[in-house]
Amino acid sequence: MIKLFVPGRLCLFGEHTDWAGHYRTMNADILPGAAIVTGIEQGIYAEVEKSSIFEVQSTAESMRGRWHDFACRMDEQELKRIARSGDFFCYCAGVASYMLEWYKVGGVRIKITEMTLPMKSGLSSSAAICVLVARAFNLIYNLNLNTMGEMNIAYVGELRTSSRCGRLDQACAFGVKPNLMTFDGDEIEVQPLNVKRPLYWVFADLCGEKDTIKILADLNKAYPFASNEQERLEHDALGRQNHAFIERAVKYMAEGDAEQLGRLMTETEEVFDRQIAPMCPDELASPKLKAILADEHVHALTFGGKGVGSHGDGSVQFLARDEEKQQLLADYLISLGMPAYKLTLQPVHTVRRAIIPVAGFGTRLYPATRGLKKDFFPIPCPDGMVRPVILILLEELVKSGIEEICLVLGSEEERRQYADFFERPLSPDHLRKLNAESQEYENRILDIGKRLHYVYQKEKRGFGHAVYQAAQFAHGEPVLLMLGDTLYHSTSNKPSALQLIEAYERYNCLTLGLYPVELGAVSHFGIMSGVWEDKDCDLLSVTALVEKPKPSYAEEFLAVRNGNGEKEYCSVFGQYILTPEVFLQLEEDIRKADGEGDHQREIELTSALDAVRQRSGMMGVRLKAERFDMGNPSALVDTIARYSAFQTKQQKK
Repeated sequence: MIKLFVPGRLCLFGEHTDWAGHYRTMNADILPGAAIVTGIEQGIYAEVEKSSIFEVQSTAESMRGRWHDFACRMDEQELKRIARSGDFFCYCAGVASYMLEWYKVGGVRIKITEMTLPMKSGLSSSAAICVLVARAFNLIYNLNLNTMGEMNIAYVGELRTSSRCGRLDQACAFGVKPNLMTFDGDEIEVQPLNVKRPLYWVFADLCGEKDTIKILADLNKAYPFASNEQERLEHDALGRQNHAFIERAVKYMAEGDAEQLGRLMTETEEVFDRQIAPMCPDELASPKLKAILADEHVHALTFGGKGVGSHGDGSVQFLARDEEKQQLLADYLISLGMPAYKLTLQPVHTVRRAIIPVAGFGTRLYPATRGLKKDFFPIPCPDGMVRPVILILLEELVKSGIEEICLVLGSEEERRQYADFFERPLSPDHLRKLNAESQEYENRILDIGKRLHYVYQKEKRGFGHAVYQAAQFAHGEPVLLMLGDTLYHSTSNKPSALQLIEAYERYNCLTLGLYPVELGAVSHFGIMSGVWEDKDCDLLSVTALVEKPKPSYAEEFLAVRNGNGEKEYCSVFGQYILTPEVFLQLEEDIRKADGEGDHQREIELTSALDAVRQRSGMMGVRLKAERFDMGNPSALVDTIARYSAFQTKQQKK
């Protein structure tokens, strides 16, 4: 059983430009379409599993009276017939017919457990169910489709119904985050966007009527070639002017300028009314939309507003002035009989904190660890200095912009060694014996000491339990986790930790570094499997994470194909960006074990990561870096030799 969530989508700017940009295949003078689209917090929750037939059921309370369960054989013609039926589940059948035709899959059972997404309100409930079905087949039958592949299948599947959706509708496949989508003929590009400050949107169902099919039919009459002045105005609005609007919107979002962004919404709506609405005056007169956009009470709470999707009296969206006014606006719209929903676009926090667990005794390096913790083992460096492992790790974090670092120790007694090294200045007599360069370096060590925090894992209950001790330190923000018995060295001009942070900021979800290993070594690592999201095979949308699998299992279920078509096994690099969800999952795992009276059960990080992956996704990133293990005697010898040589080799390049 696999649990899925697919959100609805809200087009913030650039509606109608997806289909307009498609006409570039016939008229090269048409500019590519561009739109800013985000998933929303409302969506469809479902449980999916393999079946001998195709069946869709619903236990969602919100769908009572609008839904009846259905089932049919996995027969292409039967599925296509259902797709043309006009019921909501026709979208499911449309996608299933495409999957059967091109992938020869078996059946799927889909149970919709919750539906928080309003239907027929310009929020693409039809696209969400199509993406849900495509993703269900993809995961259950291991089709190795990436997100773009799922999106394309959902689009084609919906076209097998009476719907005439645009290409931006399936942006819900990318989750609850804003994306810039460009539409150049048949080519689509998706670029994640970030916002500097929280943006407080409210969107509402106007509870009016509109004929989307007629709107699209009338607007399409101007394409591919404009034959009169009104049609030329439509081309200009969806082309040149839209590009200018999108450029400004991206800038305002990046700067966190909500006031300018709200004004831009109002400006785009004025252009729509002046240059596009006259092409379909009956449907785009939009009396309900215009009335609420002109409401003085709404103006006092917002920076601006505009229509949604194809426009008409479907839905409206506003950018509220702050979080308090967002709630007041939603309440006001609800009081007018308009179901209203809040959407807060949060900035992806630059990762400021990091965690390094160093609570282990280092049994495999006994008896050296009897007197010296393994993270203080000396490593010769090519600059002539001999640094302890922990100092090398901490310096990488500082170079990556980390401001605060939490060390997870086994006991309070262990802190003395770290305090002596990082907090206690050398004696004046000792300091005088150092050259000027080393004296300056001593100040850097003490500066690192000011960034350190300590927590303690007093019960040895596994790696996940150790990480959870830093939950309060994480402070509800994403944090970087780095292993304490592994060294890392970048092969680029950016530290590996900084590379990982930048990848997280693009994709805003649980992010792990990945590192290819030979099949014979998979049983020593956590192994990721999934689908490459890019042509260079550097970004993996993770569909499975298994701790230390047997080689036979990894070969059958976890291999991915690299750019040369060869099987590759992606181990966890040893650096992670943990989202707040991970700590909530670890807390739940600990509570469950304790509730069952099993106070000795090990709490594993991998299982918590995989649980979060199933709900919110996970990205694996191939970092331009090498890793050096030092967890056992042979690895330690190898690391000392290779790390120093590797550093020297890199400096000569």
